[in-house]
Amino acid sequence: MTSLPPVQPELGPPPPPDPPAPERAERPPWAPWTAPAALVAGFAAALIGGLAVAVIAAIAGVPIGDEAPGITIGGTAVQDLVLIGTALAFAAMARRPRATDFGLRPVRLGFAVRWLAFVWFGYLVFSLMWIAALHVEERDNLVQEIGADKSTAALVAFAVLVTVLAPIAEEVFFRGYFFTALRGWRGVWPAALITGIVFGGIHAGSAPAAYLVPLAAFGVGLCLLYWRTGSLYPCIALHCLNNSLALGISQHWGWEIPVLMVGANLAIAGLLAPLARRGRPRLA
Repeated sequence: MTSLPPVQPELGPPPPPDPPAPERAERPPWAPWTAPAALVAGFAAALIGGLAVAVIAAIAGVPIGDEAPGITIGGTAVQDLVLIGTALAFAAMARRPRATDFGLRPVRLGFAVRWLAFVWFGYLVFSLMWIAALHVEERDNLVQEIGADKSTAALVAFAVLVTVLAPIAEEVFFRGYFFTALRGWRGVWPAALITGIVFGGIHAGSAPAAYLVPLAAFGVGLCLLYWRTGSLYPCIALHCLNNSLALGISQHWGWEIPVLMVGANLAIAGLLAPLARRGRPRLA
């Protein structure tokens, strides 16, 4: 007697495999030595770009100084864009760069929010303890120093610069490229510490000296946030939130601060949406 094999229930296609753990996500093949090389090249190019903006403005007859905050804002915007271009150029030395190489990949919202809150809370506590221990009374007056407080248009442009453009550019360069390249040298913690120190140091011209150490700690925290979540989006969002808070406090704002936080993050989401919608988009 022949027997039929048991009928297997129709279960449909097998479920997709679980995504890799964030800390195990594939790292691009960037040599560690390219991190300091990109830093030097990036800031040399950024300096040239800022000077080019000033020269063009001078030729056009725009007065240089506190009466022309647009030159400073425009020059800084060009420098931020140059940092992104430098990261892409050095990444292209190894292979055609992809958005995911820089950490521009989706992440679970709840998981990202928990780590973002943890890093931001730790940074704020450290900053308050640092300021109290050193009895720091100096305030950040960059808005007044560049004259951005003299017109609404200049203040809006400055707000867009520090809450939208700077978080994207600095995170793509420092966490997306610099930290990622250094991780292949001695691992996560040395790379995070070096990146944090460099990140704090580059703010020497725009922040009071007493705040450079907390900024370095913030840079380390952003590296760890990137490492734990495997995505650059939480780092960009936290950078935006922190800059919005700092700008609002310097201007003695109240309800405007949460509005700026939400608006700036929505603007960033709109700018990065094309990358987020595509599976493994290429940047160049």
